[in-house]
Amino acid sequence: MLSLLAGGCALLPWLGRTIEMPLAPWPGYEYFYLAEKKRLAEAIGLKMQTRQFADPQAIVYAYLRGDLQVAQLTTVEVVDLCARLPHRCPVVVLVLDESRGADMVAARPEYQTIEQLSGARVAVTPSTHGPYVLSRALEREGLSLADVTVVPMPLGRMAGALQRREVEAAAFFPPFSDYSLRVGLARRLFDSSRIPGEIFDVLAVDPHIATHHRKELVLLLRTWQAAHDLAAREPDMADRLMADREKLSVQRFREAQSGLLYPSLREQVPLLQVGGVLERNLRAVQRVQQTLGLLKPGAPVPRVDDRPLLEALRSAAP
Repeated sequence: MLSLLAGGCALLPWLGRTIEMPLAPWPGYEYFYLAEKKRLAEAIGLKMQTRQFADPQAIVYAYLRGDLQVAQLTTVEVVDLCARLPHRCPVVVLVLDESRGADMVAARPEYQTIEQLSGARVAVTPSTHGPYVLSRALEREGLSLADVTVVPMPLGRMAGALQRREVEAAAFFPPFSDYSLRVGLARRLFDSSRIPGEIFDVLAVDPHIATHHRKELVLLLRTWQAAHDLAAREPDMADRLMADREKLSVQRFREAQSGLLYPSLREQVPLLQVGGVLERNLRAVQRVQQTLGLLKPGAPVPRVDDRPLLEALRSAAP
């Protein structure tokens, strides 16, 4: 009965097709904000409102409490949710962005290669893609996470830790990496441009929503595409609006986006298909988190559902 009640509660906010979309500071998450401001969802018959959160972890906690049924998160956070709340293991229905250089491993200037990090202390934030990016960087040089000392640390502390020599390297991303690189505290040794198709932010939904509200999900995906289409037509307007919400200049906002790739709905078909890129990526992320002792073995892997995507493409066709 408790399970049924929980499922019922998860469905209530969607009655009348009203969707609450959480936003945390990150350029890839801003397109639903653009859609709200320009009433793009309303134009196709969907009610949507955004809700601001201080950071992605606040969104994770809200999902755990049952306050949210949809979330914009990294694949790391989605995998974590499945381990912590198996009966509400989120279903991934959309790739929001792919990192093509934004996520990186950088080290103090005396380190010139990843191989030289053997035995070094490396700062990572477990709830980000940092551990995964670090593991892939090491793997390409015949090393593993066991060959370095992983130092868990908030992103905002990493520049200071590098300066004080508390760590020799860090796995981070803009804007947290900007200062360290700009003033010469660290040099980039590896970034996500060398592992295309592996680092994603995604739209994840409660499994009840995926089952019972596919029509609304179809409209939601079309809204996301409409926002990107609008940004392509009117980049100055769109970037100014999204940058203002992030409290960034337009230039800084564009710099933050330079390492991101936004695949269109059509380009996502091979990413979300059964046995596709995203399914393999989620399993790989889970393995890294388990290696670090952040997840226990046996947790479910998030399911990928491409049916809303395929229906969105069909319904949007002329």
